[in-house]
Amino acid sequence: MAETTSAEASGDGVRGSQANTGNELQAKSVLTKIAAFVADRNIPFLVCSIGMIVMLLWAGKFKMTAPGAEGIIPLVSNSPLTSWQFKVFGPYILGDMIGATEWTAAILLIIGYFKPKGGILGGIILVGMFFTTSSMLITTPGDTVVVHGIHYMNDLGLFLFKDIISFGVAFYLISYYGRKAIMAENQR
Repeated sequence: MAETTSAEASGDGVRGSQANTGNELQAKSVLTKIAAFVADRNIPFLVCSIGMIVMLLWAGKFKMTAPGAEGIIPLVSNSPLTSWQFKVFGPYILGDMIGATEWTAAILLIIGYFKPKGGILGGIILVGMFFTTSSMLITTPGDTVVVHGIHYMNDLGLFLFKDIISFGVAFYLISYYGRKAIMAENQR
């Protein structure tokens, strides 16, 4: 598969230091040249995808251990989206299921490097997963502390809040893999 710049993949027609071919814009200032350099090398995709893969493999493995399964009890037991699963499966089987889901998504993101539709599927799994865990921010008691009458997130709240950022990264990965899949479909 021919490699394109992220600028080409997104269709924005902005190029770094390459020649202007008529319908492309040329980066001229230092700031836009830096931005073009980053885009031309797919640095956002690489950082987001590799970071997400490592996080999913690591967190997924941890949830398959007794401490990991026990650690999610206060989160899943208070969520209307997951409390029923906690009651049906218990913390250990549920921890294994969540860990296996995270590993599946990570493997699909890796497959997406070669077959973009695999990456799209991995991203869709992540959207569902991070939507669920992000919703726990409003259902888990004790995720904030009150200081002078103002609520601040404590460690648990910040732990949950990171999934809102991961939720956005999941959408970014779907769109990136989606552009690659569309390009592959149109080359046939």
